[in-house]
Amino acid sequence: MNAISNIPLIAKILLPILAIISIWLLSGEDNKNNPSQDEQVRTSDYSMTEFTLTIMDDSGTPSRVITGDKMSHYPDDDSTEILFPVAHVIDQQKDTWIMSSNRGRTQGEGEEIVLTGNVIITRQDNNEIELRTEKLILDTLHNTAYTDLAVNIKSPYGNTNSVGLHAALEDKMINLHSRVKGFYNAPPSQ
Repeated sequence: MNAISNIPLIAKILLPILAIISIWLLSGEDNKNNPSQDEQVRTSDYSMTEFTLTIMDDSGTPSRVITGDKMSHYPDDDSTEILFPVAHVIDQQKDTWIMSSNRGRTQGEGEEIVLTGNVIITRQDNNEIELRTEKLILDTLHNTAYTDLAVNIKSPYGNTNSVGLHAALEDKMINLHSRVKGFYNAPPSQ
């Protein structure tokens, strides 16, 4: 007789089960210590909290003023992320546009800024008109904004919904892409 035949039946069943559970638990610990590539940790080379950033045009006058709760720069892809950004796009001869969102992201020199989460656009001197969406891409070179997502435009006399838009900020012109619907009440006659 060999030594295995002397082991009680219950032990023969429990020992392999305990071995399998031990191997499973140990393999789970290895996964916790070695995060997958999807859970990559990014490190910023600088960050600011409660900041104000003023961007000047070629003549030295402010063209954009950006504030936010936190801004972090990541050197691995030269990107900058901002929490709760508020941007004032200033045109000295025209109205100032105000844009806010939950997050902002740009790369390189900031020619294109992506705003996400509760994006609101209004004008400083006429905040009765408000545009809302969940994602908006700002082209700072051409002073345009666009999205392919749902958009809601609220004014004192009506409400308009569409899917997608393209806005030329300097010209105060908005092109709604598709599924445009809404209502409009004529202003009172004077």
